[in-house]
Amino acid sequence: MRIALFITALLAASSVAASPKIYTYVDAQGLRHYTDVPDNNRYRLLVLSPQDRTASGDRYDMQLLAKATRYDAIIEQAAGAAAVEANLLRAVIVVESGFNSHAVSKRGAVGLMQLMPATASRFGVSNPYDARENVHAGARYLKFLIDRFGHNVRLALAAYNAGEEAVDRNGGQIPPFTETMAYVPRVLKIYQMLGEQSRSTT
Repeated sequence: MRIALFITALLAASSVAASPKIYTYVDAQGLRHYTDVPDNNRYRLLVLSPQDRTASGDRYDMQLLAKATRYDAIIEQAAGAAAVEANLLRAVIVVESGFNSHAVSKRGAVGLMQLMPATASRFGVSNPYDARENVHAGARYLKFLIDRFGHNVRLALAAYNAGEEAVDRNGGQIPPFTETMAYVPRVLKIYQMLGEQSRSTT
């Protein structure tokens, strides 16, 4: 079943003071529900807030997030081909680009999975703005990192954000960069939420 990812129009119109926390869950019909006063244990705290930015440096576009399921087939295919979990790819995409296939960071990372030019070239990408090419290359790179760091997903994510060499220089630990230390738990939190939603709708 397709997962309705973070349809967060409520957040776009809410200030932090007026609505500091929004909770959500997906029901058996695949419909997402929101509240700021959860009345049952199905609700989970929504990770995104109006102040959050993607790794590319952009504010989240709630319309893009609402339409994120259009990439489900690409994500599932890329995950299967690379032997990584589809929800891990989704979590990376949420944090990296917020499903903006045209996102470009100040450092030159491009597309849904924010591939650096060298990484795109390394994995045979001719058009990094093409969603299929970008996600397939990003999935293969993530799988490479997971294998390289002994199937330690935390280190693989740290390397995805900061570079393989940064993890190596830090003795095989998450580099003490503010961005990376925030990036890893954020991806893992979204990954966990997606897993919980998948189980609740099957």
